[in-house]
Amino acid sequence: MRHMRAGAVAHKSQSKVLRPGARAIDPAVSLTGEDILVGDCVEMISSLPEASVDLVFADPPYNLQLEGALSRPDQSVVDAVDDDWDQFASFAEYDRFTREWLTAARRAMKPDATIFVIGSYHNIFRVGAILQDLGFWILNDIVWRKANPMPNFRGRRFTNAHETLIWASKGASAKSYTFNYEALKAGNEDCQLRSDWHFPICTGAERLKDEAGRKTHPTQKPEALLARVIVSASKPGDLVLDPFFGSGTTGAVAKRYGRRFVGTERDTTYVKAARARIAAVEPLPADALALAPTKRSEPRVAFLSVVEAGLIAPGATLVDARRKHKATVRADGTLALGDIVGSIHKIGALTQGLPACNGWTFWHVEEKGRLVCIDEMRGKIREAMRAAGD
Repeated sequence: MRHMRAGAVAHKSQSKVLRPGARAIDPAVSLTGEDILVGDCVEMISSLPEASVDLVFADPPYNLQLEGALSRPDQSVVDAVDDDWDQFASFAEYDRFTREWLTAARRAMKPDATIFVIGSYHNIFRVGAILQDLGFWILNDIVWRKANPMPNFRGRRFTNAHETLIWASKGASAKSYTFNYEALKAGNEDCQLRSDWHFPICTGAERLKDEAGRKTHPTQKPEALLARVIVSASKPGDLVLDPFFGSGTTGAVAKRYGRRFVGTERDTTYVKAARARIAAVEPLPADALALAPTKRSEPRVAFLSVVEAGLIAPGATLVDARRKHKATVRADGTLALGDIVGSIHKIGALTQGLPACNGWTFWHVEEKGRLVCIDEMRGKIREAMRAAGD
């Protein structure tokens, strides 16, 4: 087991976390929607109103355990992360700190909020175990595959070409968390978005630098990565919390995409750079941010309504897209498969020998020589319902 070198300092945000049920430091704190709270991250998160946050994105210290300077083959020194805030005296100390900030973040999360935590092999497995110990429910692990990773200069290991994000809900019972599935699928050429994301690391004009040309922050994340997170798991107007705000990538992307944000950061140099960066961001117009309605948000329509509306007549034959299976429509909105009668879903499942089936997308009816999915009939009724509502 590798430990930190002698004299390594503890992380800037290590402090005593509030006991369960204890009052926040400032229970009356009000959020403007563009807030950077300067100070210890655990204390600052604990000052937030309970159950006020819709989404958390956390890029905590990785505890890289560097044993010395790293040089390239030409003997130039690699600009690695050797700041005090990434140094811990032991794994136990790092675990204690992780439990503290995660406990504080969990208190600030709404019941159906979710959290993304990003890390490397140095820390992400420890973070994942602690997330589960605290009652979080892991939804996905996501691999950020870097298009331009730093080479392994010593040639003793594989190139570290990815980082891992853990996406988790507040608990196993949280079922109504935000996941913009339809929008993500539509933007991905009608294919489900996968859990491996391919982005370059932060370079070029996006990389913040000081007057001397040095990186403002050593681990600045690309805005494309944060855009994917925020678009995936939040809605316009939601409040996004970043406990390790750094150079303000989360705030910049949140503002651009019409979300509110609150970040905590101790380093005043980072805070100054983040504020200037965010002030220059222009939010996208509202019509560019509007989410397509999800199927779950659409009004519920029974198959019986389709029959009653005369869109499919009793006695009509429904078939699957390959015309392999067929069933007869009954006047009460059920289907008959020989002597078996049931819903469009039940009969669809039985014909295929499956435990479940979405009958709306499985069954088709023939109209003028072509097969039409019965979900199109449901869509017509929904359009009529919306028109009546207007």
